[in-house]
Amino acid sequence: MKKIFDYFDHRYRESIMSKPSPQDGPVITISRQTGCDARQVAEMVVDNLNKKSVIHKWKWIDKDIIYKVAEDLNADPNRIENFYKGIELSDISEMIMAFSGNFISDLRVKKAIKEVVLSMCKEGYIVFVGRGSVAIARDIRNALHIRLVAPFYWRVENVMKKKEMDIETAEEYVVDTDEKRFNLIQSFLDKKPMSIDYLFDAIINRSSFSIQEIADFITAMYETKVEKRMAVV
Repeated sequence: MKKIFDYFDHRYRESIMSKPSPQDGPVITISRQTGCDARQVAEMVVDNLNKKSVIHKWKWIDKDIIYKVAEDLNADPNRIENFYKGIELSDISEMIMAFSGNFISDLRVKKAIKEVVLSMCKEGYIVFVGRGSVAIARDIRNALHIRLVAPFYWRVENVMKKKEMDIETAEEYVVDTDEKRFNLIQSFLDKKPMSIDYLFDAIINRSSFSIQEIADFITAMYETKVEKRMAVV
């Protein structure tokens, strides 16, 4: 019986210690369906905010997380990227890595990603593009969570132009990447909801607005939701 109480006591302490501080942030997360130009939006949001900020310098983060996690784990960045892509290790690959002493489980990678993202949230003034950040930073008080969506074939056409794909390849790419991104967000949640819409403060249809217009919307929403709240505190 004592072991059971010790277990739950340990779990309780971990849950308390992992709770974000009220001072964490500010951060903005931008999740997206495939082909919605989230990186370009993030870049313009950062540009908007830096024009208005005298003290703090905003930056946007995407693949930088991969290299930071790889550094923390002393691992090949491709191992971290494969986790994000949902590529599972084969039994043979696991055996080879285990014998070479380089095996890193998905659980360990996931834990490291969460720690890196939350440490960045403590620094604040960051716009995260995807990487499961909306699920990891969902309890950050000083945060704005945005999702970009668009009709399927609007996104397919956008991918065809940017990646020089034919329509069939682009369709497969959009469907496959959407599924992997959805699964990634779910993997950082305690439960597996059918819909992740509840995580977001706003969902914006990319096909209805230009990249600059969306960046301006997000900037205004940040000022309304987060900046004013921080000023009061």
